[in-house]
Amino acid sequence: MNNINIKITTPFWLNYFKLIKNEMLPYQWAVLNDTADIVIEKERDAAYIPSQKSHAIENFKIAAGLKTGHHYGMVFQDSDVYKWLEAAAYCLKRFPDKEVQKITDDLINLIGKAQESNGYLNTYFTIEAPTRKFKRLYQSHELYCAGHFIEAAVAYYEAVNNKHALNIACKLADHLCHTFGNAPNQIHDYDGHEEIEIGLLRLYKITKNKNYLNLAHFFLYERGKDPEFFHKQVSADPDKSVLIEGMDNFKASYYQNHKPILEQTTAEGHAVRVTYMCTAMAMLANEADDTAILEAAKKLWQNITQKRMYITGGIGSTVIGEAFTTDYDLPNDSMYCETCASIGLIFFAGNMLKNDINSHYSNIMEKALYNTVIGGMALDGKHFFYVNPLEVNPAICHTNPSKSHVKTTRPAWFGCACCPPNIARLIASLDSYIYTIKNNIIYCNLYLANCCTLSVNGKNIAFTEETNYPWDGNINFTINTARQFGLGLRIPDWCESFTLKLNDKNLLYNIKNGFIIIDRNWSVNDQIELILSMPVQIYTSHPSIIADSGKLAIQRGPLMYCLEGVDNGSNLHLLYLSKNAIFTEQQKNSALGNIITLETTAQKLCSDFNWHNHLYYNARHIKNKFIPQKIQLIPYYTWGNRGENEMRLWLNEYNS
Repeated sequence: MNNINIKITTPFWLNYFKLIKNEMLPYQWAVLNDTADIVIEKERDAAYIPSQKSHAIENFKIAAGLKTGHHYGMVFQDSDVYKWLEAAAYCLKRFPDKEVQKITDDLINLIGKAQESNGYLNTYFTIEAPTRKFKRLYQSHELYCAGHFIEAAVAYYEAVNNKHALNIACKLADHLCHTFGNAPNQIHDYDGHEEIEIGLLRLYKITKNKNYLNLAHFFLYERGKDPEFFHKQVSADPDKSVLIEGMDNFKASYYQNHKPILEQTTAEGHAVRVTYMCTAMAMLANEADDTAILEAAKKLWQNITQKRMYITGGIGSTVIGEAFTTDYDLPNDSMYCETCASIGLIFFAGNMLKNDINSHYSNIMEKALYNTVIGGMALDGKHFFYVNPLEVNPAICHTNPSKSHVKTTRPAWFGCACCPPNIARLIASLDSYIYTIKNNIIYCNLYLANCCTLSVNGKNIAFTEETNYPWDGNINFTINTARQFGLGLRIPDWCESFTLKLNDKNLLYNIKNGFIIIDRNWSVNDQIELILSMPVQIYTSHPSIIADSGKLAIQRGPLMYCLEGVDNGSNLHLLYLSKNAIFTEQQKNSALGNIITLETTAQKLCSDFNWHNHLYYNARHIKNKFIPQKIQLIPYYTWGNRGENEMRLWLNEYNS
């Protein structure tokens, strides 16, 4: 989409933009420079995870020859810096700031100095292992880091017209084009973690250098042709030391390397890798009119969203490999649901919409955004979840080694810190996901107040949108340009009724692929009023989801709701809710912000049996009873901001 100007005005998201600018970016910059007084936690119990410091900026200084020392951190530590730079670029576009731009310009100069003369760029291999470049692609993340820098460079060029970063990116991409390909003297394969494909396709879009498009095509289509490729590389590497512990026993499917991508129909392996691969597939389909790869992407989308996704938009069912497992295996208390995976799902959805206008992509984008993604950061912008559970019991999380990844409150930083800057760069670029333009129609994917001027078939269209979404469903558009075009209004999948008016008169409509298309010759000051009903809804799950059998989940608008112990006491697992429960909505301005809470009466399971010294007992001799208890639910994204306590999203169903 060629957006000329989109100014988001809704208070909900303005708060996040200001939080990123004023808190997140300065805080993360301090962490990357090792000047923040914080405790860095391991995302799970594993001795090999480095957690003493970030050292990310120091790594660049050493690689540039400005300092001496050794590389510290993960081999992909550079990507933390690149994602931070990309987020800063989007912020500079929205909030020009000379001091911030001085920091980012200096950072780009430092990155340029760390780049080798042939274009190669990676601090770990420059400092520690110059003879091992591209020799362990399943572990090395060299192309992964390259992709993130290229993305940051493109964003920075588009934000402030700085060509230095873009020149570094082109030099790096040219080196990769020389190194990888089908020629006899080239490496015939790809990175273990998809990302370079996205960077190359973004770089192609602004440079029109077809070498970048062709290399992205090569990386995608070469994947899976030889499932043994990574093992062959390890055998050929004279240095047998590993780059990342714990990856030696993963199957080819972990890297989406088990089949050529056109033959993959189920989401397998590491969830972030899958969504980044699918994002690139959707991008290539759009840039090269590749219908085969688009159909393959659709199959993977359907498998993820119809059989392997949590109701919050989280994906990844197991801590082992941060991966998918099988259809309907969606445990709530041991899942992974990595923040980056939901971010990747949004990338995937946004790029599918450029090929295939269907509200299903927008609905999932909205679900992941309003629940898992913003839930991945604390309300202070300085604490983060790597993993987003749907059920937490602090005592179990602290003592059960298999749940060490399930944090009860958000840590300040991680040894593997991919998620915090990823959240920043996604939210800071939110304007690029609001609309999709196709065939003279502007489709509204996300509802949030904004003033915009968009280019449709080379002509400017200006309008404003006013709404207090996600708290209510009243959405009003004012057209500021007299011109013929279509406006596509999404009807969310959670909305069961709505009203639509044009200039205060009811409007006849048809819904196609989840959108109402209003195509007319617009006049200045034309008014569109869309009112989406937003009652509290109670959901159940597919019968094959064992973890949710006999349970209910609460949603209002795009927001999932949950219980916390601080509001409802302990032993949340003993609470039962009727599917006919009636809720009271309460607008509250509290420590959780200006939110709507939900109140209702549940039933708490109690027993008159003295369980002292008994772990199990004959059920015929025990009389259980239910006692009414008033409960309060809060938006899922706000949980964990008031200290450590129990949390539960799915509630037992009460059948009276």
